[in-house]
Amino acid sequence: MTTILPASVLGDVHYPSADGKPMAETPVHRQVMVDLIETLDSRFLDDPWVYVSGNMLLYYVEGDPRRHVSPDVFMVRGIRKDQPRDVYLVWREKKSPDVVFEITSKSTAQADQEVKFFLYQDVLKVKELFLFDPRSEYLQPSFQGHRLIDGRYAPIEPVDGRLPSEVLGLHFEGQGQQLRVYDPAAGRVLLLAREQLVDARKQLADAETGRQPPEQEAEHLRRQLQELRQRLPPEP
Repeated sequence: MTTILPASVLGDVHYPSADGKPMAETPVHRQVMVDLIETLDSRFLDDPWVYVSGNMLLYYVEGDPRRHVSPDVFMVRGIRKDQPRDVYLVWREKKSPDVVFEITSKSTAQADQEVKFFLYQDVLKVKELFLFDPRSEYLQPSFQGHRLIDGRYAPIEPVDGRLPSEVLGLHFEGQGQQLRVYDPAAGRVLLLAREQLVDARKQLADAETGRQPPEQEAEHLRRQLQELRQRLPPEP
């Protein structure tokens, strides 16, 4: 097993874990980002070889810390999720992200549609790239997907109004200012972490009032509720 060293001790080159920029353009953009990371992380929780992250500096040229990008949300198959990472170093992981989501806005339009677009396509060769404009400020339609085919991004065509990800096995749909995730195998929309919290609270209340098998079920729900609370980000 490879040990990923902290960014500050990787030889003589320092790869900072922060660039001084805010996490997201607005609270709306931040919430979409957090919701998506939490939903995908929950979906692949039991797979140790699926790594989900976001708002993390990704360096792609060894020895040159200027060559970096910070995907809003990304997923990688084939690397251990339990390895500590302050930054993502492509040459150490030996893998670029498989899927990237950019929660875009009018002020980031040029970077997202030009600079990052061609970086993901030509350098990192990310298999799927999704762009979501939650405020519908410039992107029409406000949710778009691209799949790498013969080295070039081709538009992903909707299926039942949703954009399918072949890599993730999930479908995605922009609903107002939210990006929802649909599991076609289960035939249902995946709950957001905060929705899971509300659902767990309701089930716990039902169990404690006798509408569900009492003690064992209630204890299970209490543990589930505690885990969800720990995974939720702090209130803004």
